[in-house]
Amino acid sequence: MADRPRGKGGPDEGTPGYNWLYGGKGAPQEGADEDATRAVPRQPRPEETQVMASVPRPGPTSPPPASPPPPRRPAPAQRPSRGPRRRPKFRLRWLLVLLLLWVVWLVAVPLFAWSQVDKVEFEPDAGTRPDDQPGTTYLMVGSDSRAGLSPEERKALGTGNASGQRTDTIMLLHTGSGPNLLMSIPRDSLVDIPGHGNTKINAAFAYGGPKLLVHTIENATGIRVDDYVEIGFGGVVDVVDAVGGVEICPKTDMQDKLANLDIKKGCQEADGATALGYARSRHTDQQYGDIGRAAHQREVVSAVGNKVVSPWTVVNPFRYWKINMAAPDSFAFGEGTSPIRAAMWATAMTRVNGDNGLTCGVPISDLAVHWDPERSKQMFDYIIKDETDNLPKSLCTPTGTPQ
Repeated sequence: MADRPRGKGGPDEGTPGYNWLYGGKGAPQEGADEDATRAVPRQPRPEETQVMASVPRPGPTSPPPASPPPPRRPAPAQRPSRGPRRRPKFRLRWLLVLLLLWVVWLVAVPLFAWSQVDKVEFEPDAGTRPDDQPGTTYLMVGSDSRAGLSPEERKALGTGNASGQRTDTIMLLHTGSGPNLLMSIPRDSLVDIPGHGNTKINAAFAYGGPKLLVHTIENATGIRVDDYVEIGFGGVVDVVDAVGGVEICPKTDMQDKLANLDIKKGCQEADGATALGYARSRHTDQQYGDIGRAAHQREVVSAVGNKVVSPWTVVNPFRYWKINMAAPDSFAFGEGTSPIRAAMWATAMTRVNGDNGLTCGVPISDLAVHWDPERSKQMFDYIIKDETDNLPKSLCTPTGTPQ
C-alpha cells in the first residue's frame, strides 16, 4: 500500500486532530529529521498510576499516634493544709488534757479524804520513850468501839452492845532495810501497865487510850513506835467491800454466833461482814483462841492491802473513790503522820506475807498469855536493830509458840 502524502494537519491530510503532535500547525520543515520530530507516545494512565506509590488513607476514627509526655519536673514541696495539721494537734491536746485531769484526780481524791481523817495524839510524854531507832515501826490497833454503829449495824455485824473502848487487835509493823515484819501481840498478853500493875495489855487502851497503850508497849518491848494507825469495826467492813471482797482461807469450818460467822473451810471470797467476823472470832479455835484470831487478823489485813494497791484500783475511778472515801470512817492516824507516811504504811501492808515479808506472833511460853522472856527479847532486838533479814524462823511463827 502506497504511503499517503502527509498534509498540514498530521499524518493524514485533513486530520487536524493530530497537529499538536508536531508542535504546531502544518507539516514539519523540510530537511528535518522525521524521527526527531515525532512525539514520544504517552504511557497509558494505568502505567502512570503504577509508578506512584499508593498511601493508604487513615480511617476517620483512628487517632494519631500519641507522643510520650515530656518528663515532669518534681513538684515543689507543698505545705499541708491547715485542716489535716490541726487535727493531730487537736487530738494530742485533748489527750494531754485528759491525762492531766487523771493525774489531778489521783492526787486530789486522797488529799481530800486525808483532810477528813481523824488525827490521834499517841506519843507518850518525852523522857519516857526509847531513843530513835533505824527503820519505821507502826502500831496498828483494831478498836472494838461500837461508837458510830446503829443498832441494826451492831446486830448485822454481831458486835454486841458493849460500851467503852478496847482493842481487839494489836500489831506492830516494822519496815526498814530487811523484809517487812508484821507481829501480832495477843490482846490478853499479861504485861505491866504503868500506873495499873500487871494485867492484860488491851486494858491499857481502856485506861488511857493510845498514849498509855504506846507507853506500855514501848516499856515492855523496848521498840519505839513511830506512827499510829487505828482501825474501827466499820472500817474493816467498808474497806473490804470497797475493794470488792477479799480471799480468806479458814482451815476448819467456823461457826461463831457471837461474831455472826458461819463459813466452811477452804479458800473463799468474803465480803466485809464475813471478813470482820473471821477476824474477830476466837471461839471456834479451842486450842489457840485469841492466838488463832490474831493470825486471821493478819490474813485479812494482808489481803486488803493486796487489793488496795492493785492496778485495777487506779484504773477504776469508782473503786478508787470508794476506797479513799472509806478511810475517814475507817481509820484514824497519829498526830503528825503525813499523807506520804500513810501511803507508805498502806504499801508496806502488801508485803507482809509469804516471800514478801514476815508474819509472826510474839513468842509466848503458854496460852495464858505469858511472853517467853528469852525468845521474845531476841525477836524484839532484831526489830530494834532493823535486822529482820537475820531473824531465825524458829522465832517467827504464826502463833508465837516454838515449832
